[in-house]
Amino acid sequence: MKLYNLKDHTETVEFSKAVKLGLGSQQGLFFPKDLPSIKKEKLSELLNMNFISRSSEILSKFIKNEIKKTELEKKVKKAFSFSGPKIIKVTENIACLELFHGPTLAFKDFGARFMAQMLSYLNNKNEIVTILTATSGDTGAAVAHAFYKMKNVRVVILYPKGKISALQEKLFCTLGENITTIAINGSFDECQTLVKQAFNDEELKKITGLNSANSINISRLLAQICYYFEAFALIPKQKKIELIISVPCGNFGNLTAGLLAKSLGLPIKSFIAATNANDTVPRFLKSGNWEPKNTISTISNAMDISRPNNWPRVEELFKRKKWDLTELGFGSVSDDQTVNTLHELSNLGYDSEPHAAIAYKLLKEKIKPNQFGLFLGTAHPAKFKETIEKILKKEILLPKVLKERCKLPLLSHNMRPNFLKLRKFLLEK
Repeated sequence: MKLYNLKDHTETVEFSKAVKLGLGSQQGLFFPKDLPSIKKEKLSELLNMNFISRSSEILSKFIKNEIKKTELEKKVKKAFSFSGPKIIKVTENIACLELFHGPTLAFKDFGARFMAQMLSYLNNKNEIVTILTATSGDTGAAVAHAFYKMKNVRVVILYPKGKISALQEKLFCTLGENITTIAINGSFDECQTLVKQAFNDEELKKITGLNSANSINISRLLAQICYYFEAFALIPKQKKIELIISVPCGNFGNLTAGLLAKSLGLPIKSFIAATNANDTVPRFLKSGNWEPKNTISTISNAMDISRPNNWPRVEELFKRKKWDLTELGFGSVSDDQTVNTLHELSNLGYDSEPHAAIAYKLLKEKIKPNQFGLFLGTAHPAKFKETIEKILKKEILLPKVLKERCKLPLLSHNMRPNFLKLRKFLLEK
């Protein structure tokens, strides 16, 4: 599989190198040179497979002969060794695609665990790898648990201090061992900038074996394509005809994966890019001007991102496929509207959380009578226990994994958003 750098099309690499590098020169994202497609007659055969076999087939279309199919299926089975996606009916023509039944109760378990399996397979020289990543909430936990105690891998996770939920923090800041967490006194965008600065430092990269597990890493992105196919396989035949999918967007990796699923041949009618008050993309789609503002803290904290890393991939895919960007649905939702939507969902018998609520609200507004809609449930409501209980005035029970972590002390370091301090920290530890 050949990939090219979106900022320098002359830089092309194999899948294995893209996984190890994370980013290309000038912090460019890697993108597939060839966009595979699945013929209609093969699609129905694919949809009849089980989740693991189908996912292996889908991933092999991108990875090709770099990893043998039998070996790839073993790695996929190990990565996705938890409850798969579930579809829960909310109204007659809207359902939630729940992606939070993995070990850290978030959709990011799929991508992070697949990336961990790929890195362990590709690191045949047993070189020391430092995974440096930024999180606005769920990535940190998924990455930490995926790489926990993995040989020759050191994980360093940056997160905005006081701007993720207490339970999100407990999930990944209590592990220790090869997992180091740093609370940055700033926004997620500042955390992300620090990661980018580190990747621009060639000496640092070489000494520490730097890699990133954000959704910028191609292995994470490809893994996420798989659950869109599973969702399509799970819905009744009559509801597949006019399928609309609403995606809560932060860094836009989840939407990119859905669009790649469509590019492969999955007949999804359209997507909705749903954001909170950090609405850089909706404003861009409306005006054509890219004008990121300062990041605003909201109750949907995992989406508090003003400079989404994956947006260039979305634009590149639309350009390559000759799709019209005006056909992408979009919208932003305020905190007050999110609170009202959480009440609405609860009254319908479905207790959700802020990110999914935003996707539901925009889906409900834009869906037509003859269409069927899925909104993505990206995290378990219990991860936002305090917020949800305050809004809904009802108790949200903690799953076992959260109960266990609650009692443990936080092991995080604290740091200002200063690259020289981070650099020193990475070289000393």
